Amino acid sequence: MIKLSQEHLQTIRAHAENIYPDECCGIIFGYLASETSESKTVVEVMPTENAWSTEAADFPGTHTAESKRRQYAIAPQVMLQAQKEARDRSLNIIGIYHSHPDHPAIPSECDRLYAWQGYSYIIVSVQNGKAGELKSWSLDNSHQFQPESITRPESNDFDHKLL
Repeated sequence: MIKLSQEHLQTIRAHAENIYPDECCGIIFGYLASETSESKTVVEVMPTENAWSTEAADFPGTHTAESKRRQYAIAPQVMLQAQKEARDRSLNIIGIYHSHPDHPAIPSECDRLYAWQGYSYIIVSVQNGKAGELKSWSLDNSHQFQPESITRPESNDFDHKLL
């Protein structure tokens, strides 16, 4: 389960609409409820640039000029900086979000191949420039995506020092 505020949902949806018809992407910061819990609480979402490059890509499939409309990548230096920022703030990177322009909010095979266990993957479907269905997914032990419930955080879930 991932706890996501209305503000975070709005940030993700607005980013997806602004980048359409390309895929948007971003990093999700937060914390785990406990070491044994699968519950994650989002503290911040950070929109990033879609750094997908057909020249640099080592992904399967056909690469065309429209690849950013069907693929996303977060630049390695952006991920490293995000990891440092999370560590400095006593947070974790708990997930990644991205959009599926004119496609459902269901992970693609490419999404599955390059996903990391332990992360939540939020996908928002953008139909004709308007953000619609939003779903969260996580990998199981067989490296298959499973749906992950999205809930609203309780006000006492957030440490007041992090807000």
